[in-house]
Amino acid sequence: MSGKNRTAVTEFILLGLTDSPELQVILFVLFLLLYTLTMMGNAGMITLIKTDSQLHTPMYFFLTSLSLADIFYSSTIAPKMLADLLSKRKVISFTGCFLQMYVFIALATTEYILFGLMAYDRYVAICNPLLYPVIMSRTMCLKMAGGTFTAGFLNSIIHTSYISSSSFCDSNVIHHFFCDSPPILKLSCSDIQMNETIIFIFAGMTMLGTFLIILTSYIYILFSILRLNSVEGRRKAFSTCASHITAIVIFYGTSVVTYLCPNSNYSPTQGKVISVFYTVVIPMLNPLIYSLRNEEVKRALKKAITRKKDLDIYISVFLG
Repeated sequence: MSGKNRTAVTEFILLGLTDSPELQVILFVLFLLLYTLTMMGNAGMITLIKTDSQLHTPMYFFLTSLSLADIFYSSTIAPKMLADLLSKRKVISFTGCFLQMYVFIALATTEYILFGLMAYDRYVAICNPLLYPVIMSRTMCLKMAGGTFTAGFLNSIIHTSYISSSSFCDSNVIHHFFCDSPPILKLSCSDIQMNETIIFIFAGMTMLGTFLIILTSYIYILFSILRLNSVEGRRKAFSTCASHITAIVIFYGTSVVTYLCPNSNYSPTQGKVISVFYTVVIPMLNPLIYSLRNEEVKRALKKAITRKKDLDIYISVFLG
């Protein structure tokens, strides 16, 4: 830094997904649709689980927590991205940028842990059904969910504080559509080796730790399912687990490429495309994956639709 006059960065400019006005309009319509579906799908899933007593089980309690996390997770990124697609100058303040990063990392970490808890829940339900009500009691589920969100926000403090303490004194142009750690570290004019190491260790611990829980749980689940005598029982167990595995593969696959690859190999274009999947697409897909592949959710949805039709008929008759 010696020999140069540098001005501290007070705001960042987000380049967004594209600089083509025509393409920006198309992307705005597309992402607005995806964001709307995300809000409706996750809010609908929460409402359906809350209103149907047959879904008041630990599995659906964690699914409610996942939907709640998805609502805030998507809302951290999508509204700003949509506004920027219609703006000529895509500016975000220094504080706003790191606040967005903090909430995003916190909720992403929360989702990793929730996926692990959901796998553990399926392991106990299938492999230890007699102990399931004791191990996965309501009190224990509340403690697990509370600990998950707490761990997510504590983990994010470490990430965000290390990155925000870096010096940003040259370019303030972020080659991304939101404040993510890899493109921001590219702008730092200080030594970022420690930052990269911290991110790699904590992201690796979170991803690897939860992945090992998921992998171990499903290995035991697989052997238990294969020992079932009932063909219908095996089909139901496979169907429930398949939806969980589908969501995990998409979420982990895109995240590993972004956060566990060396920063020197980071490609802005590739990073933006991959980020669209885990910030916009996956929060929209989660309720669809769990509802379309889950017989209990589909039955509850049919009941809710039937109740609504009956209510509409009653109201029409009452009002004459």
